Amino acid sequence: MRLFAAVWPPADVLDHLDLALAAVRPRGGPEEPVRWTARDAWHLTAAFYGSVPDALADDLAADLDALAAAASPFELALRGAGVFSHRTLWVGVGGDVDAMVRLCAGARAVGDALGARPDDRPRNRPHLTIGRARPGSRPPRRRGSPHGGRGPGGRPGGSGEPDPVDALAQALAVYDGPPWWVGSLTLVESRPGEGRGGGPLYRTVGEYALRG
Repeated sequence: MRLFAAVWPPADVLDHLDLALAAVRPRGGPEEPVRWTARDAWHLTAAFYGSVPDALADDLAADLDALAAAASPFELALRGAGVFSHRTLWVGVGGDVDAMVRLCAGARAVGDALGARPDDRPRNRPHLTIGRARPGSRPPRRRGSPHGGRGPGGRPGGSGEPDPVDALAQALAVYDGPPWWVGSLTLVESRPGEGRGGGPLYRTVGEYALRG
């Protein structure tokens, strides 16, 4: 099984984000710069374990339950937005971010102790992925630019055209969602290519209450 640990925001928090995205999403069509993730895939990854045998999955479940038992519930809110490497469009997190980072570190340590695939992504900036840039969405660079196609201030897109993915992130930078109490950690199976639009299908393996 291909597994990861995550925090899933509640429905009312996702409703609020859905309405905010509806205001900035293009109408669609072949020129749309972003391939939007499905709402049922919106989560905050705590740790990624890769493909693991069933026996290891049982151990992961037990140890994540023990981790959750020692952690106290904490408050988060979805807030702000940005782009990683012009590829991943995300919404950030506010509230008790330190508690979320500690939970991520604990979930990662659980996998490391059991010999799961090392999680090579830093989890010190919790975020929720809302879309990924389509190939060719960056404006073409202007030939002969002394800055390699960068415009004023070193911004990409020397043609003078705005970068559509950066523009979406800027539009969402002021987003401030409702707070919620994180009360559980979830172990999830990911089945690539089986979800809507060819994305992954997620199945909950176990949910463990924070009860420290």
